[in-house]
Amino acid sequence: MAEWHTRWSQKPLRAILCGFDSHPRHQNMIATDLKTGKVFKDNGAPFLVIRYDHIKSARGGASVKVIAKNLLTGSVIEKGYKASDSVEEADVCRKNAQYLYKDFGGFNFMDPVSFEQFCVNDNTLGDQGKYLKEGDSVLVVYFEDKPISVELPNSLVFTVSYTEPGFKGNTVSNVYKDAQLENGINARVPMFIKIGDKIKIDTRTGEYLSKA
Repeated sequence: MAEWHTRWSQKPLRAILCGFDSHPRHQNMIATDLKTGKVFKDNGAPFLVIRYDHIKSARGGASVKVIAKNLLTGSVIEKGYKASDSVEEADVCRKNAQYLYKDFGGFNFMDPVSFEQFCVNDNTLGDQGKYLKEGDSVLVVYFEDKPISVELPNSLVFTVSYTEPGFKGNTVSNVYKDAQLENGINARVPMFIKIGDKIKIDTRTGEYLSKA
């Protein structure tokens, strides 16, 4: 079973599953709660904390500095707070979905529980869309009941559809060549990889990780 993490931390992303939120919405938290993986609301938009720093001053006070990603636009900002400042927690949840197909409207998914189908547009998925294969399980992120992004596992397995043959007996792992994968994307793979091999690709960087 795949485990999802933030793209900037190996800690699992703290999230509420849609339909299982027992907490009141729009509750506030203090700035020191803005740990990595936390989602807060600023100027009406949800931000994911990708780095958290707690700074103590010589005078006994403390402040918090965070680097956060806007989950609507993808932009990254830096914000500072006093340790006691109140911050609004974003109404964000995550829900399992199965990828079905792509059409002119975007990427189509299905809720595996209700079987409801919905579409996420190309701009929302960005580069992640190229890694999707029919039948893949993903996590869809919702903000105020609207899908705003899709989270893939940190790595996925693909079959090599074409690559030039390597030299016979070549098992060197630090010499790379081009390869095309089953979903049409290109990757750099070691010389010993051949057509039909299943390989693991890092969905964050597009880099080859290992044979599957």
